[in-house]
Amino acid sequence: MYKVEVNASKSYEVIIERGGIKKCGDTLLRYFSPSAVCIVSDTNVAPLYLDTVKTSLERSGFTVNEFIFPAGEESKTPETLFALWRKLASVPLTRTDIIVALGGGVTGDMAGFAAATYLRGIKYVQIPTTLLAMVDSSVGGKTAVDLPDGKNLCGAFCQPSLVICDTDTLNTLPPQQYSCGMAEVIKYGMIDRPVIFELISKNDVDALVYECVCDKRDKVEEDEFDNGVRRLLNLGHTFGHAIERLSNFTLGHGQAVAIGMCIITRYAVNEGLCDASVLTSLLDVLKKYDLPTSTDLAPEDIAAAALGDKKREGGTVDLIVPLGLGNTVRKKHGTDELVHIVRQGM
Repeated sequence: MYKVEVNASKSYEVIIERGGIKKCGDTLLRYFSPSAVCIVSDTNVAPLYLDTVKTSLERSGFTVNEFIFPAGEESKTPETLFALWRKLASVPLTRTDIIVALGGGVTGDMAGFAAATYLRGIKYVQIPTTLLAMVDSSVGGKTAVDLPDGKNLCGAFCQPSLVICDTDTLNTLPPQQYSCGMAEVIKYGMIDRPVIFELISKNDVDALVYECVCDKRDKVEEDEFDNGVRRLLNLGHTFGHAIERLSNFTLGHGQAVAIGMCIITRYAVNEGLCDASVLTSLLDVLKKYDLPTSTDLAPEDIAAAALGDKKREGGTVDLIVPLGLGNTVRKKHGTDELVHIVRQGM
């Protein structure tokens, strides 16, 4: 078992433990008194793990309700969030009660946003069941829903009260979703934690999750509200989010981020900012997990879609640019430069 303490505006622990879902009720009892709980999950995860989590919580004295929504990014909308609010009100959940997010990034984002806003804020616990959610979205308190105009445009910072990562759940993850999670793992290695690449070669999943969570913990503690060093975690995301949206979400988040990382790394190499060996290492590890490294989308379309990036400030966009393996920097670029950058990266 690994345990990571995050000390942000709220302090909480991230527990990385095989079999953690089966005893999640006992785990919650170490942090909270028995109360009402609403488990939020989707139609893919609920058939696999809802009964296990529900049974464990009830055995520990919690009263359990549930909200299940159709799986997929297309459900991460204000309409689904409104239905979740109505469910919380009908229970009714009070300020001493808890939301439990059981699933991947979409579930965690919506459950967290509901927790941030229902009754002006209640506790929530993350139980991520995907690699991507374990290493990234379950930690750090970013919550959001999508709009037709862009991904994650409406949201709030809301730190969870506890995160339970049971890596046994990765055994039921479809290969494509596991690969999408590996894109985020690789991102940490590219940014500033090259030990990630050693752990990838050893296939040590628990240690990978731990290292990624530690890296994110460090950045969240220094820059909780994403104005400085935490932005390094957006490597590949500005163009990745644009590509994800242009594909109508037929590409997974990790697949789109993989392409985004390749675009910005090719650009850095072509501009003489980064050695070509870094690009070779990136391409090799992405191909190992069957992740895409290019797209047929037009550079002009990608650049236009990237204008909706949350890190845009007036006429500039913060891009994360690799200078070496495990060495990245933030660079502001004018929005009028984006087409050139994407062309250079294609």
